Amino acid sequence: MPRTAAPHSDDLLDDVRGVVSQSLLGIAEALSALIGTLVGHSALVIFTEDCTGRPQKKSGAAHIVETVTIAELDVIRAGADDAPVVRAAVIGGEPRPVAVWTADTAAILVLVDVEGERIPHDVARRIASIWQLVALSIRQQVAAAGPAYLADSRAASRDRASVIADLTDAHATALESMLVVLRSGQHSDAAARQRAVDIAASAMVRLRSVSDRDRLLSEEPVHSAFERLRDDLAPLVRHGGLDVEFVPPPESGRPLPGEVAHAARAVVRGAVLALSDDSRVSRVRIQWDCDGSNLLIGVRDNGAGEERTGTSALTQLAGRVSVLDGSFSVQATPGWGSQLDIVLPLDSAAPAILPQADGLTDREREVLALLAQGWRNRAIGLELTISENTVKFHVANVLRKTGTASRAELAAQVR
Repeated sequence: MPRTAAPHSDDLLDDVRGVVSQSLLGIAEALSALIGTLVGHSALVIFTEDCTGRPQKKSGAAHIVETVTIAELDVIRAGADDAPVVRAAVIGGEPRPVAVWTADTAAILVLVDVEGERIPHDVARRIASIWQLVALSIRQQVAAAGPAYLADSRAASRDRASVIADLTDAHATALESMLVVLRSGQHSDAAARQRAVDIAASAMVRLRSVSDRDRLLSEEPVHSAFERLRDDLAPLVRHGGLDVEFVPPPESGRPLPGEVAHAARAVVRGAVLALSDDSRVSRVRIQWDCDGSNLLIGVRDNGAGEERTGTSALTQLAGRVSVLDGSFSVQATPGWGSQLDIVLPLDSAAPAILPQADGLTDREREVLALLAQGWRNRAIGLELTISENTVKFHVANVLRKTGTASRAELAAQVR
């Protein structure tokens, strides 16, 4: 992507506004176009744990964005410097010149095939400022995500966990068998055998590392999820004059699926903010617990106990809970305050299925899930990091295999 003259400050602010106003599907492409005016690159990759189902947002060269892995991004993040420099890193399976920025949210921005051997200091600082705003926007969009996005995120988390488990078992078995054979002494070249043993052992370590990393994205210990909530609310406690009592869950509680942990923190943050809007509220009690199948959340204030059901803030929170098949109730007791009780199931319901859909490939099922939610071809391509022509090909196959004549008929038959 060729560089053009750097924009003036006012124009840059307008451009940044244009990026953060994009949906989660389009934000990487918009950011790449903006940064391309400052630094030439062939691909842009965002890696954020705020999006548990699809932690990567990508734009640019297909041979890079379609092959980049979480393991590669983990290595890149570990080697990121405070002052971004152009350096070589493996991404998309090959060493390429990259530059990396880390936001306060811990999300990273990676520019791939960066033009030039260095990035001017003022340009690097400008990109850092832009990235901070965009990363914050991503976190806020995920916190306010609608039912369709959250449902897709949960499905993606479930599918990814299943795939990584299968891959781990298959590759671990193969590597363990290799070790048994190479250690048997049937080969005369001891040095070659030792080298092969070292390579196989190293491969197993890397494979387990990928599995562990994916598990961290897919689920989170309930106690650490609660501690992250405490950190999220620290500024409100410190500067807002609100007395918050935290009652943590037992450390032995069942781990939370990634999207449940993220939603739980977002819902509690929203609830505390909604309750503290009442100037008469000075104290809030937050309690988490697990019953083995559900995360149980209680939020109570010491306000006047006025009826709050139907307020816009609580309605939005109830909708977020609903998409995760949870329950949300508010009880107000005059003179005693308000109590919010939230239940989030830890096991998702079976995904929607379509009659006669047994012959679909995994990719076609991904396309079907997004078609059923009304997504257009371009948006599907951006989400799945495939070309629009490839999406059209998959859509045609889905229609043919399911015996439906149109996208509308397809969506209508999903149950």
